[in-house]
Order: sequence, then C-alpha cells, then structure tokens
Amino acid sequence: MADHAPVTRFAPSPTGHMHLGNARTALFNALLARAGGGRFLLRVEDTDRDRSEAAFETSLLEDLRWLGLAWDPAPGHADGFYRQSERAALYSDLFARLLEQGDAYPCFCTGTDLDRVRQEQLAAGRPPRYPGTCRHLDPETVAQRLDRGEPASLRFRVPAGETLRFDDLVRGPQSFASDDLGDFVIRRSDGTAAFLFGNGVDDALMGVTHVLRGEDHLSNTPRQLLVQRALGLAHPLYGHLPLIVGQDGAPLSKRHGSLSMRDLRAEGYLPGAVINYLARLGHHLPDENLHDLAGLGRAFGLAALGHAPARFDVDQLRHWQRAAVGASSGAALWEWLGAGVRALVPDGAAMDFIAAIRPNVVLPEDARYWATILFRDPLPVNPDAEAVLREAGPEFFHAAAAAWSAGDPGAFTTRLRQATGHKGRSLFHPLRVALTGEADGPELGRLIPLLGTARVTERLRRAGLLAAGVSSSTH
Repeated sequence: MADHAPVTRFAPSPTGHMHLGNARTALFNALLARAGGGRFLLRVEDTDRDRSEAAFETSLLEDLRWLGLAWDPAPGHADGFYRQSERAALYSDLFARLLEQGDAYPCFCTGTDLDRVRQEQLAAGRPPRYPGTCRHLDPETVAQRLDRGEPASLRFRVPAGETLRFDDLVRGPQSFASDDLGDFVIRRSDGTAAFLFGNGVDDALMGVTHVLRGEDHLSNTPRQLLVQRALGLAHPLYGHLPLIVGQDGAPLSKRHGSLSMRDLRAEGYLPGAVINYLARLGHHLPDENLHDLAGLGRAFGLAALGHAPARFDVDQLRHWQRAAVGASSGAALWEWLGAGVRALVPDGAAMDFIAAIRPNVVLPEDARYWATILFRDPLPVNPDAEAVLREAGPEFFHAAAAAWSAGDPGAFTTRLRQATGHKGRSLFHPLRVALTGEADGPELGRLIPLLGTARVTERLRRAGLLAAGVSSSTH
C-alpha cells in the first residue's frame, strides 16, 4: 500500500463541534494525501444514535469548508461523503460472516452486569476486561435467549496467545498481547455498528491506505487489525499523533482558551492562521513562512511528526493570525471586519482605514476599537493619558492648534516642531494621546487624515483644556 498514492480520511462523529484536535487530525490527513498526489475522504461516523445530531454534522462540514479542507467526492453519494448510518446492510452481512466463522458471538450481559465486573476487577488490582461470560454459551441456549427477545450485543472472539504487531507511522514498532485485549463489542444491542467495527471495516473497504489519528486510539488498532484479518480485508498503515495539551501540560480543556473551530471563527480568526498554526502543532516545518494549503502540503512529512505532546499556545496562534491579517487583501479584510465595524467607517475611507490599522489588528474587535476612536466623539481619555497631556502643557496644544489651522496637513508636525522645539517622543507622544486617547497605536501620520480637519481641531482644543487641568466633564 505504501508504494501507491495515499488515500486518507477524516472520520468525525457528529456528537459535538470540531475542536483543535479534530481539526489538526483532518489537516494532517488532508496534507498527507495532497503531498502524495492521493485522495482525502470524509466519513461521518454517526451510528451512535443517542449522541449524533444533524446540527453537529452541519457544523463539522462548515468548519472543514472554512479551513479549506476539501474532500474528494464519494461515488454515489449526493453529499460527496460517506455516512456510516447508510451502511447498515453492509455491516449486517459482515456480522453474519463473523458469526458463521465463529469469530463473533452474541453477548447478553447488561450494562449493570459489566459495571459490576469492572468494579470487582479494579478492586482486585486487575485491568478491567470482559471476562468472557457469554463466550462459551452453547448454540441452543443462545438461540433460546434470542427467541425470547433478550437484547444482545455482538462481541468479537479475540484469539488467545497471540502477539499483534504493527509499525506505527509516528511511534514505530508496536506490539500487543491478545490475552490483554478481551472480547470487544462490534455490534451494539440496538443493532448498530460499534466504533471499533465500523471504523476499521470502512477504512479497509474504502481503500484507505494511511490513517493518522490521536494516540488515544492506539489501543483500538490491534482490535481493528483482528477484525480486518478475520474478514480478509487489507488494513491501512496507522499513525498515532501525540495529544494536544495546554501550557501546563494538562489535557486541553476550555480553561486553556477557545478550542472549537466554531469559537475561533466567531472570534474572527482567519482560516489561514489556524491551518498554519495547526500544521506546526506536533509537526516540524522547515521555515516560519505563512503558507497556503498547497504550500503546507509540499512541506508536510511523516518524518517531521513529533512524539511528545503538542502544547497549545494561544500566543503562537495570535502570531499566525497577525501574519494572516498582514497577507490578506484590503477587500478581504474589509469583509472580515464585519458589519459593525464597517458601519463606523465613513464612506470612501475603508481602504485608508485598513492600511492604517492593519499592523495593530489581530481580531475584528481590535478594528472596532480603532474605528470607534477615529470616528466617534467624544474621545475618552483615561487618567494616565491625561498625565501625558499635563506634562506637555497647554502651550504645546495651543501651538498645535495654530500649526493645524495654518493649512497643509502634510506639514502639520513640521510646523509644530518648529514652533515648540519638541521632536521625537516629546512631540509625537502628547500629540498621539490628544488625537487618539492612547499612548500607542497605528502610525499617526496615517491616522490624522482619517480624523479630518474638524475632529483634529476639536481634539487639540480639548487636549489643551485637559493639559491646563480643566476636567473633561466640564467641556
């Protein structure tokens, strides 16, 4: 298989919104397929009737499209992807084959029965494992119990005394003792395929050659290899990615920040930022350039996947967001800023506004802040900023007002420097505070034309009053 163009897949369950770990898994599988000129499939694993929701499926599809992770079409499927809930008849035939071969058997143990056994095993210091209660039931007893309508799951009969080996694409050679696995459920008592069965069987039947997934699935792999072998199916190559943790080393959770693609989209993160960050989360890239998906695909390699847990760092995500904002066109950013920001910016000033604030904007809320400063009055001035104005003194702002009213806005700061003798920080710091209320921000030379003559005049007047100690509430 490894000699052919790779076929990879993303197989989410529609039981929640896509989080960073899901998105990284989808990205890595897509990049592996594209890097090798192969195919990337989407399979929605929706056989868990109690937890699967159509709304979550819709959300997953939206997130994949937002990230730009286009999947290759599934033949005969109008939506272009596979749903496991539509494959029940196929699974039924395979269950029957395993029963006929003696590789599976009905299990009548209830959840209460299994919980009791589990607790007893743990109390005795033994690993929890199905004890084989129904493994040796005679066929007549099984038939009678089924005829009575007793609910039964279907368990795979794990062979004894084997060592199961495979080469992990990330972690290297792996081995598991079959005696440690226990017989596992492949069909739930409601007749639906369990994850271990549907996931492993579909990978084989769909011609998937490489599976990259989280290391929490590592223990599933020997079980799926057993099912695939029993059915005479070729298995893919498996690679298990290190999990994503917070900066404290703990498993990633809400307390570490925004985790779902839905949250990141709502906050205003750009897809280019997210994919460039995720592509470096547990995977080494040879440069620090912002890449599109094609560029990331060319740079992606299995040998560059790390073994250690990948630490989520929101500052790094914001770094790539800044890079993505810097690389976006003005028109794209104008749309990205949202209707609330666009409503604040005067007609005809959109591109000048974007050019002015771009270096200081990470998220749309930053742009809203600067739009409010530039285009709404009165300008709020905090106490720290007032101290800067008082230090400059009212005479400075009287001179500034005169220099501004003298015409030719482009020569404004030159006239003010000549009139006051101030230069550098002593010139621009109080002027910035007077015009924006902030000690730092976008290039002042770009902001002044956006403010306009009347607003600059009024803000210099108010700055002079504040510098003289007149309270902002009295003017």
